[in-house]
Amino acid sequence: MTPFGARLAAAVAARGPLCAGIDPHPGLLRSWGLSEDVAGLERFAMTAVEAMAGDVAVLKPQSAFFEAHGSAGVAVLERVIAESRAAGALVLLDAKRGDIGSTMDAYAAAYLTEGSPLAADAVTVSPYLGFGALDPALDAAAAHGRGVFVLAMTSNPEGGDVQRAVGSDGRTVAQAVVDAAGGRNAAELTEVGGELGSVGVVVGATVDPAVAPDLSGLRGPVLAPGLGAQGGTVEDLRRVFGPVLSWVLPTTSRDVLRHGPDVGRLREAARRLSGELAATLG
Repeated sequence: MTPFGARLAAAVAARGPLCAGIDPHPGLLRSWGLSEDVAGLERFAMTAVEAMAGDVAVLKPQSAFFEAHGSAGVAVLERVIAESRAAGALVLLDAKRGDIGSTMDAYAAAYLTEGSPLAADAVTVSPYLGFGALDPALDAAAAHGRGVFVLAMTSNPEGGDVQRAVGSDGRTVAQAVVDAAGGRNAAELTEVGGELGSVGVVVGATVDPAVAPDLSGLRGPVLAPGLGAQGGTVEDLRRVFGPVLSWVLPTTSRDVLRHGPDVGRLREAARRLSGELAATLG
């Protein structure tokens, strides 16, 4: 099975580097003139899939907004995953799961194991119960050709107290996460070859470059939230990521989704932003 890192590299080469979020936020539902219920959720999400899944490299549904509607909302999420993948987009499920032991095994089975209706191409995970606690997800991803994106230095200001804390070895928590992910990628690439590993990290496009972790040893993708509504710009990508720009997967949701509910306008907005990012990231 082709590793996720190789599949992601191929998708970005063919479609550009944009990761477009599908975030059925109540405010966005209202702005589209939709009801704040499962019917509105489904109309919103499937319109986004129709507009973008045929063009965008990666779609990133935010699990929480679907879970908020109970089992019916999760059923919509399953449809988003299946139809996005059928149209050729990779799906990164933004679930930010992180736990220990059998609970982490169960999350890995849900999101990364072939045959699960919630299995995406990759999933976001939280390492703050210890990076080693993520082993079930990392192992399942490797076994099934899927990927994980581990939170390292996020775009929310509250994260700094934890992520910039310095351990006994002199590294920040964020740097330790990046280094652990890099170790996983080094092992994968030694075994199967290729240029991009399947263990990514999340580093915000708005972080201060002076405190950002060193990504040179990662050899994997970098999910960069914060564009648009959170204040990040295309120029910030150059400033923050510099020599590893080619590994960066910029993500935005509201800046594209505000062009709905018209499918054509939504599609054109995604194409335009993807083109701008491709020109910036090379």
